[in-house]
Formats: sequence, C-alpha cells, structure tokens
Amino acid sequence: MTRFVLLHGGGDVGWSWHLVAAQLRRAGHEVFAPDLPADDESATLDDYADAVVTELDGPGGVVVGHSFGAFTAPLVADRIRADVLVLLAGMIPAPGEPPEQWWEATGYVDAVAAQAAIDGGLTGNDDPYVSFYHDVPRELAADAIARERAHPSAAAMEEPWPLAAWPDVRTEFIVCTEDRFFPPAFLRALAAERLGVVADEIAGSHCVALSRPAELAGMLVDYSTGDRRASG
Repeated sequence: MTRFVLLHGGGDVGWSWHLVAAQLRRAGHEVFAPDLPADDESATLDDYADAVVTELDGPGGVVVGHSFGAFTAPLVADRIRADVLVLLAGMIPAPGEPPEQWWEATGYVDAVAAQAAIDGGLTGNDDPYVSFYHDVPRELAADAIARERAHPSAAAMEEPWPLAAWPDVRTEFIVCTEDRFFPPAFLRALAAERLGVVADEIAGSHCVALSRPAELAGMLVDYSTGDRRASG
C-alpha cells in the first residue's frame, strides 16, 4: 500500500481528484486529497503546506501537485520526506520566485499566443469548457466549475517561493498532450530547463484527472512502484 497526497490547482478543491482517488483506493492505496485553504488573502504557501502536513501521519509516500499545486507539492514532499514527487501540468517554481512572476519569467504568454495561432484560438480561450474541460463530460465539468473557490491568496502569489533549492526527492513531470491552458511544448521545455527531467505524457486536457482518471491513476501507481522509468 502506498500513500498518495493529491494537491489541487488554483481555484480548485480536493474533489477534483475524486475519480483518481477512487481508482487508487480500489487498488488498496491510501489517498489524501485535501481542500487547501481558501478565502484568506493572508495565507501563504507555507500555510498551505502546513495545512497538509499536519493531517498526515508519518513520512513517505507520493505527493502529486496539479497546476498551481506544484508550488505547494514540493514543500510538502520536502517536509514529509516523500518517496516521489509528481507534478501534473505543474507550474514549476524556481527558488525565490513569487508565483505572480512565474508567468513572465517562463514566457507563458508568448507560448500561449504561439499555440493559439496554430489551433485557431483554442489555447488560452476564455471559455473554460474550451480551455480547461473540453474532454470532460459536460455535467462533470459544470460540477467542477460550480466548486471553484478563491485560491490561491494574494499573499501566496506575492511572496517568494520559500525553498532555497529543489527538494531532494525523485521528481517526475506529466504533460497533458491536449492541454489548452499550458501548451504541451512549453511545459516539456520548462520541465527540462527547471527540473532537468524528460516529461512523461498523458492524452487529455488540463483537467485530465476528471477526463482520464484510470489512466492517470495507473501512471501514479507506476511511479510509486518504480515501474516507470526515473526521469533524468
């Protein structure tokens, strides 16, 4: 049995992992998918990590961060001495870089514009059903949108990412090949530049935990057992 700690992205809730969590639990694993603090503009990234770690019993396990959750997941992985850290379409932080500066520092805006010119404006589209949930069943996507919250806070966005270096934890990165929020080529290059890893791929949108839960759960289990190759 492996413990999986699944951290959601910006504006999201732990529910976003519920289909993946069900797959993992059916396979006999322990899953913790919390709602990170919201509606508190003073909450920092350290506060988010504290909220997770205080609920966990003992070290180890697999920590997964989706999208903005990639700012919190390394903090948690470092504190609990995780066995594996997985970033799913993650915003890979750099030491001392405030999240609000990530967009410019990584060249995100130009990457989206370039991809939108290729796909006719699907990437970066203002309609969340187009940009985030295009392969998610409509009723499920509507449920996800209805659960959106005020997360992250202003403080979490403004303060420098607190780690001085990447944690000493095996790190894997997953690119969603149909992601219309973070262009796949952009994330592959960022994973190579900031983590020195070759990203793995899963077919699906930015919200692949809702559209391909069985496939994603299988990848996470493979990381935990070492059946997938270690990046590097």
